[in-house]
Amino acid sequence: MKEEITRVLTMVQEGKIDADKGSELIQVLQEKEATDTKLVEKSTNYLDKTLKVRVVSAENDNVTVNLPIKLLKVVLMAGHSIAASIPQSEKYVKDIDINLLTEAIENELDGQIVDIKSANGDTVSVIIE
Repeated sequence: MKEEITRVLTMVQEGKIDADKGSELIQVLQEKEATDTKLVEKSTNYLDKTLKVRVVSAENDNVTVNLPIKLLKVVLMAGHSIAASIPQSEKYVKDIDINLLTEAIENELDGQIVDIKSANGDTVSVIIE
């Protein structure tokens, strides 16, 4: 940003723009930098979150998975593909929309994303915290 401000000051010095216009341009540059910094901080904070998957079955076959968001996309695609091909786990993952989860990650959603309850008491919850 220092480079851009220097250019604006040079334009004022050379008479290409007046001081008021130069001040306005510098203010816009500073606001843009502040916005960019906030976006980077938000994204960094989001990447420090965890995706939590909880499967509680009526037969007490429970699963708890905690994944850092940083690893999530790769693990989701591979894990869902593997789980869907295993007959014993296929019934648990067939209703999970991987595209929805990927979209949630890309849009930095928080909270519970998936809440599935079966008639026999099985539950699947996916939460980002």
